[in-house]
Amino acid sequence: MKKTIVILSFILSAVAVALVGCRNQAVPKPRGFFRIDLPEKKYINYNSEAINGTSLPLFFEYPAYGRIVREEEFKPEPGWFNIEFPEYNARIHLTYKTIKNDLPSLIEETYQMNIKNHIVKADAINEQVISDDSKRIYGILYDLKGNTATSVQFYVTDSTKNYLRGSLYFSAEPNADSLAPLISFFREDIVHLIETLKWKE
Repeated sequence: MKKTIVILSFILSAVAVALVGCRNQAVPKPRGFFRIDLPEKKYINYNSEAINGTSLPLFFEYPAYGRIVREEEFKPEPGWFNIEFPEYNARIHLTYKTIKNDLPSLIEETYQMNIKNHIVKADAINEQVISDDSKRIYGILYDLKGNTATSVQFYVTDSTKNYLRGSLYFSAEPNADSLAPLISFFREDIVHLIETLKWKE
């Protein structure tokens, strides 16, 4: 009995010393990120601008703090262009295609290129269905959670002639925590682009 009391006293003393010692230990601060100054939301019209020498049958509004740049790498593809935001190392990559009885394969291509390749890195993928009968705009907006190369993607179509897909990319190592404010900011611009999109006859 006496031996048990001695052992118990020793254990309690050791715990007390450990607790007191922990008070003086430095606790690492959570990692911080630089504050990002974001511009005021303002939009301008994309209307019959020539991309790669071809005018595309699209109208939409895009951010005034971005610039439309054609994909020099893909000159044979007139529908490949970007909305670039150099100050934030960000771009919305856009691809327009004319449907030629190949809508299912275009949707599958988008899935393979833009979704399947990122499933491994994504913590979750949320899908928002886009459906506007009055404007003949149908598609899906994807939000990819986690440290993925792209965090917001979409495709929209009128299901007969026109198909547009887009992806948000950053020229930086994927870090969902540090990029969160920018992802949210440019996601709003993507939603605005989709909401203002019109197909031209």
